[in-house]
Amino acid sequence: MNAKVMEASLTTTDSNTDDFFAAVAEKSDGTVLRGDYSKIDARYVVKQDWDAYTPEQHALWRRLYQRQAKLIPGRACDVFIESLEALNIGDGIPRFEESSALLSKATGWTLVAVPGLVPDHIFFEHLANRRFPVTVWLRDPEEFDYIVEPDVFHDFFGHVPLLFNPIFADHLQDYGKGALKAMKLDGLSMLARLYWYTVEFGLIQSPEGLRVYGAGILSSGGEIEHCLTSPASLRLPFDVERVMRTLYKIDSYQETYFVINDFEQLFNDTAPDFTPMYERLKALEPLAANTLLPGETNLPLK
Repeated sequence: MNAKVMEASLTTTDSNTDDFFAAVAEKSDGTVLRGDYSKIDARYVVKQDWDAYTPEQHALWRRLYQRQAKLIPGRACDVFIESLEALNIGDGIPRFEESSALLSKATGWTLVAVPGLVPDHIFFEHLANRRFPVTVWLRDPEEFDYIVEPDVFHDFFGHVPLLFNPIFADHLQDYGKGALKAMKLDGLSMLARLYWYTVEFGLIQSPEGLRVYGAGILSSGGEIEHCLTSPASLRLPFDVERVMRTLYKIDSYQETYFVINDFEQLFNDTAPDFTPMYERLKALEPLAANTLLPGETNLPLK
C-alpha cells in the first residue's frame, strides 16, 4: 500500500447507521462508498459469496500475492511469513470460512466478511470479541499499485497472518475494548494514531535488524522497501504517548515509523488504562509526522 485512507473504523465516528452512510457516501475526493451494503446484518456482516469471484479476480489476487511474496523475505517479521505460508492462499482469493477455522483453533479469532468500510463502534465491537472484519471486494487491475480504501487483499494478506500470533491477537482484542471506551472519552483520534503506527505501519526489532509487522506496509509494493531503507523517514523507539501525539500522512509514505522491541512490549505498554493519558495529551499540541524531538534517537538503518 503506497498510501490510503485508514480503515473507516478510524475515520468515521458516527454510531448511527444513517449518519455513517451520509458521512461516507460521498467522500472528500468525490468518489462514492464502495461495496454492496444492501445485505448487511446488524454487525455489517455479509456472505462472502466466494463463487461470485471471477477468474480474472483470482488471477489479479495471484499477481498481488506473487509480488508481495517476493518482497517480504528479509523485510517482514518471521511470524508473519510463517503464518502466511501456513495459510496457503497464493492460488486465489481465499475462502474466509476455511481460514477462519484455522485461525479459531490457533488463537480464538474468527474472520467476518464485510462489504467495505464500517462505522467505528461496529469495527471495535468486532475486535473486542475477537472477530476481524475482512472486506469482500477486490481492487480493479488499474489499482494494482495504489488502492484508496482497504480491499480484500489488504485486509487478508496484510492483517490475518499476524492474528495467528497469540500475543498480537490479545493486543488487538484489547485495542478494540479500549477503543470502545475511548469513544466515550473523546480519545478516539489519539487511539487512531496508535492503530495507524502499529497495526498498519509498525516496525519491529529482530536479531537481523528492523522488520515489518504493519499491514499497510506488508501489502504495499513500494513502502515495504522504503520503510527499511530510506533516510527520508524517521524510525523512532516505540513510546505510547509519543505515538498518540503524532499526526500521520494518508497520501504518501510515512515520514515516521515507530519500532517495538517485540510483541510483548506492544501488549504490555498498551495495557494500562489510557484515561489519564487522554487528558494529558489533550493539553498538548499534536506533533507533525516528521518531528524529531530534542533527545530522541532516530534509529540507524542496517
